[in-house]
Amino acid sequence: MTPPKPRPAISQADYQRLSQFRYLIRRFLEFSQVQANDAGLTPRQHQALLAIKGFPGGGPVAVGDLAERLRIRHHSAVELVNRLAEAGLVIRDQDKGDHRRVLLHLTPLADERLAELSAAHLDELSRIEPMLQRLLSRRGES
Repeated sequence: MTPPKPRPAISQADYQRLSQFRYLIRRFLEFSQVQANDAGLTPRQHQALLAIKGFPGGGPVAVGDLAERLRIRHHSAVELVNRLAEAGLVIRDQDKGDHRRVLLHLTPLADERLAELSAAHLDELSRIEPMLQRLLSRRGES
C-alpha cells in the first residue's frame, strides 16, 4: 500500500482566494435566480432551458442527458420537462432510432426568454470576470 502524499500547506491567501471564489459564485447564482424569477421561470427551469440550448453538438437533448447536465435524477428531470411542456417552453419528440428515448426541443417562446436571460447573464459575467481571472491566475494573492 502506497502511503498518501503529504498535503501541501494551505496559506491564508489560499483560504482568501477560495472564499472570494465561492462569494463570486454565490453572487452570480443569486443574480441568476432573481433574473429567472423576473422572467416567470424557476431557476431550475432556466437551467434546463440553458442546458438544452447549450448542449454539446447542438442537437436535440434526451431527458437522460438533461438529468445528467442538471445533476438530478431521471424522474426529477421528467417532472421538470412536464412543467416546461405545460408552460409551452419545450416540445417532446420520440427518438426515431430508439423509441425509448424522448428528445427535447425548445419552442420559440423558450428561445425568446432564454435569449433575454442569457444577455443579462453575459453582462453580469463580464462584470465579475476580471475578479475571477485574478483569482484563477493567482494574481489576486496578497
